[in-house]
Amino acid sequence: MNVLIFGSGQLARMMYLAGCPLGIEVSAVDVNTHKVVNPVNKEPYNIGLEEAIEQADAISVEFEHVPEALLEKAELSGKLMPGIGAILTGADRVREKHLLQRLDIANCPHRVIDNVEQLDGAVDELGDQLIVKASRDGYDGYGQWRLHKSDDLPDLKQQLLALDLRKVPLVVEKMLHFDREVSLVGVRNSKGHFRFYDLAENLHHQGQLHVSLAPAPGVTEALTQQAREIFKTLADELNYTGVLAVEFFQLGDRLLVNEIAPRVHNSGHWTMQSADTCQFENHLRAICDLPLGDTSIKTVCAMVNIIGYASFARDMLTIRGCHLHWYGKTVRDKRKMGHFNLVGQTYPELATSMLALADYVPESHFPHLANKARTLS
Repeated sequence: MNVLIFGSGQLARMMYLAGCPLGIEVSAVDVNTHKVVNPVNKEPYNIGLEEAIEQADAISVEFEHVPEALLEKAELSGKLMPGIGAILTGADRVREKHLLQRLDIANCPHRVIDNVEQLDGAVDELGDQLIVKASRDGYDGYGQWRLHKSDDLPDLKQQLLALDLRKVPLVVEKMLHFDREVSLVGVRNSKGHFRFYDLAENLHHQGQLHVSLAPAPGVTEALTQQAREIFKTLADELNYTGVLAVEFFQLGDRLLVNEIAPRVHNSGHWTMQSADTCQFENHLRAICDLPLGDTSIKTVCAMVNIIGYASFARDMLTIRGCHLHWYGKTVRDKRKMGHFNLVGQTYPELATSMLALADYVPESHFPHLANKARTLS
């Protein structure tokens, strides 16, 4: 079978590698040049985009910010999974908020604004501790601003004046004091069958994911069921096929949806070592109409992103249960260069490996690693 992925970064690369044992040929589209390339070495294939779409058995995306004109080409083929509606919803926070409201799914109190002066009304309604998010093209902490007190409102307005808010409105959210962030990665096939991975606990720094711990400690059966019901509601409404990630804020025994990602997701990378079938293989299984794989957990795992850093030896591979996934990119600030998956049979065993890894890498680039390990010991 042939699968075409729009986007040619590390997620397409990991889908390519997951497809090899299944005999699935995965190629990727560089969405900037429209060239069809090998997802691993980025070498272009001798085939045009239209021909690649025609020859593909299934088409998908590695990220939601694919130019809409390309998505429309793929949608017309009848092979795009998930469909264009799901992808565009994940790419636009306003559409996402409308979907959550229509389905009566709890999320952060918020207002959508398309004029800087509307910030005053948002403060009156939501308070003076706010997170302001660009509705499109913002990720990994980009396109976000914070208001901590009303005295700072004039400065925030000044920062936002340069933006075209008619073109890209802002979502203004109340800053919540939640217990933690968790995510649920699952998969749905075209027949409406589901498989779920365990909830993962996510630790962020400057708006960017740094560590995912799975299974998340202290999760009750009721919390798991709450997350799965929300996931099912969203996936069924979107007529979804493939892997979907739903990120939550946990407040006690209640979950609020932060955002959805219509694709394989960074907070699911731990499945590569710790689950019977990883998220990348399950996405391919779903869109190729193959039986969904077992999502049961074999070990506990910490996924640790390597961000904007490459100056280390590989000696940490002597650590028990340490697996390195390197993406082969040039270093850039806040760029995801790769990730570690650390596995253990118990949380204390995992904590030992996490602390050992912390001895090899600088705390400035891995700010949560040692502190989280100590909570598991």
